[in-house]
Amino acid sequence: MPTLALELRGITKRFAEHVAVRDLSLDVPRGAVYGLLGPNGAGKTTTIRMILNVIAPDSGTITLLGAPSTSPGLLDRLGYLPEERGLYKKMQVRRLLRFLAELKGVDGKTADRRINDWLDRLSLRSPEKDWGNAKVDELSRGMQQKVQFIGTLLHDPEVVILDEPFSGLDPINAQALKDTVVELKRRGRTVVFSTHLMDNAERLCDSVCIIARGDKVLDGTVSGVKSAHEKRNIALSLEGAPTDAVTAVLADGALVARMDDNNRYFEIEMAAGGNPQLLLQRLVGAGAQVQRFELIQPSLHQIFLDRVGAAGVEEGMSGHG
Repeated sequence: MPTLALELRGITKRFAEHVAVRDLSLDVPRGAVYGLLGPNGAGKTTTIRMILNVIAPDSGTITLLGAPSTSPGLLDRLGYLPEERGLYKKMQVRRLLRFLAELKGVDGKTADRRINDWLDRLSLRSPEKDWGNAKVDELSRGMQQKVQFIGTLLHDPEVVILDEPFSGLDPINAQALKDTVVELKRRGRTVVFSTHLMDNAERLCDSVCIIARGDKVLDGTVSGVKSAHEKRNIALSLEGAPTDAVTAVLADGALVARMDDNNRYFEIEMAAGGNPQLLLQRLVGAGAQVQRFELIQPSLHQIFLDRVGAAGVEEGMSGHG
């Protein structure tokens, strides 16, 4: 059995004069949660469509579960949740899910058992209400996303590919999705998901690939990526708003290279040669009431900004992935 669930080697895709993905290579181990990260328009969805053989790369190779991605029957071993959600609005939820399962070769009896199991797990069935008997258009948007997620998993795929799965989910439904991803990994499944939300990736992923404007910026395990970019970063939390004196200390370029206001705390990157202890002394001397002063690893969000820059994020906020 191959150790890699997915292997991309030098894939490139152009649309007219636009290069959507350029010479991308990456390895996704079996049984891992892998994040394909980047702003909107970075090339994430194009990459996923090439993996699924929806579109063909102009150059390069894609190996899925040890075989070329174009091999017959291979896609039945995958589950795919597209970014563009789409369900038959007037169908009963159970009938729709059974239809999707049967498309993947699951018999009706097995499908019904799995449907009930998933409806229970994702809180769509209870003694008070069984949403499986409702029509799709009677469900909230979050419930509809759960139903489409169930449809992705009913045939028990070996590899699950989720394109922007957290988009539009409220915290409760997002937590249900995260719990399911963790459970899939425990069962030995491989989960690949794209997102521009770095916090979700940092909490869930074993490994990541960050792309911007079609180019790979970096890849590797989350711990390896963070270690490779480790700087002296400080998490600083203050009682009350910073005074002018405190703001002046934080603006001292000899101590602070950059500061990101995360509302509840500041993430501070120390300047080269800057002394964290001196920074703390200066803050206290300026009258700051320090609640937290902690040496931390940079977040994936901060690493992305370091490697791509805020301009890369802004450029990618419109357009297609």
